[in-house]
Amino acid sequence: MEKREKETTIQKGKAGELAARQYLLCQGYQIRHVNWRWHHYELDIVAEREEMLVIVEVKSRASSALEDPIQAVNPAKIRRTVQAADAYLQYFHLDLPVRFDVITLVGTASDYRLEHIEDAFYSPIS
Repeated sequence: MEKREKETTIQKGKAGELAARQYLLCQGYQIRHVNWRWHHYELDIVAEREEMLVIVEVKSRASSALEDPIQAVNPAKIRRTVQAADAYLQYFHLDLPVRFDVITLVGTASDYRLEHIEDAFYSPIS
């Protein structure tokens, strides 16, 4: 991927995350962290609402013609997200129920179609 394409992809991702945060705030969520990192793990958005920790994976695409953004949340991504959430809970000494959501955004920064999928997946870790 050329440097210019990569920068554009990063910019689209950041714009999508901003739109997702604004949406969550309007829905009454408290944003705890954005792009929280622990070693090689990352959580896009960590929010809280009604005494529940909500881990939100954000997927943005210019178009859904080639791939629906939800398809990018594959089993490997789910495992990494769950492991990152576990690290987050331990790091901040939290004892809250956790829900895993996905927000997909398709379109341009000025005209997104946003879909919020609550309980998009469950922890495969017992």
